[in-house]
Amino acid sequence: MSTPASQYVLLVVDDDAASRDIAARLLEREGYTVRQAESGLACIELVQHERVDLVLLDVMMPGMDGFDVCTALRALDAARHIPIILLTAKDDTDTRLEGMHHGVSEFLTKPINRHELYARVRAQLHIIALAQQLETIEQNLKSGPPPKQPSSPTR
Repeated sequence: MSTPASQYVLLVVDDDAASRDIAARLLEREGYTVRQAESGLACIELVQHERVDLVLLDVMMPGMDGFDVCTALRALDAARHIPIILLTAKDDTDTRLEGMHHGVSEFLTKPINRHELYARVRAQLHIIALAQQLETIEQNLKSGPPPKQPSSPTR
């Protein structure tokens, strides 16, 4: 059984309002709850005060670029395990390696291909669901089997 898209909160971070709005609308069409931030600082502030399940983050922004934001998010307890999909106009190895160094989960090249966006978001959310299932199983194993009930005498 899968979790409905509306149960997930996605954060789109981009200094370009048009790009941010396009990504948000595409994700909303798929049923996701979407928040928006226009800067790295706004992203960090929002993540500290609201639940966010996934961040779609532009690389090239004034002030804090996407790499700086990613590093800052990974330093926060609340955001340490949130998947971050980095949006980049540069589809080169150096950018991808830099992103991985900063804790990026996935990459998307601009302009956004909606089918690729949907597939990458679903894949990252699926990983979250699997990690939660594994954590539940581990907790159940640590607590041990339920105590045995004394057997009642049979006649």
